[in-house]
Amino acid sequence: MDRHTPQQRSKNMRAIKSTETKSEVRLAKALWHIGLRYRKNNKKVFGCPDLTFRNLKIAIFVDGEFFHGKDWETIKKPKTNSEYWIKKIERNIQRDLEVNHYLESQNWKVLRFWSNDIKKNLGACIAVILNTINYRTQQLTNVPPSWE
Repeated sequence: MDRHTPQQRSKNMRAIKSTETKSEVRLAKALWHIGLRYRKNNKKVFGCPDLTFRNLKIAIFVDGEFFHGKDWETIKKPKTNSEYWIKKIERNIQRDLEVNHYLESQNWKVLRFWSNDIKKNLGACIAVILNTINYRTQQLTNVPPSWE
């Protein structure tokens, strides 16, 4: 049973942001602090990634565990308004897969982080991003010129 009245629950849910979440801001500030420059919520890139390195074709998404269905097959499903939430979360999972597939088909590298992973182990997330940046930079510099 829900602890809140429907009006309180509605107010709480309306307050949840889709951009500038704490985890997204924390990751962005850490990357900026080490000298990396990126675009935030770039609408020109399919799926509107949270952070992009456009010249390297790297798209970074910070996903919330509830809305993006972390461990969806094993966790308990919502009990209130379950028909709505199950449909919504399953569609979010499907959309994430579609976005990944499309971007990868366009030679983008997609990185997805759970917000709790950023909260608990920011250093490991940054290490993954730095490794990806180094790898993509190396790929670009080792490509022979197109006129040869």
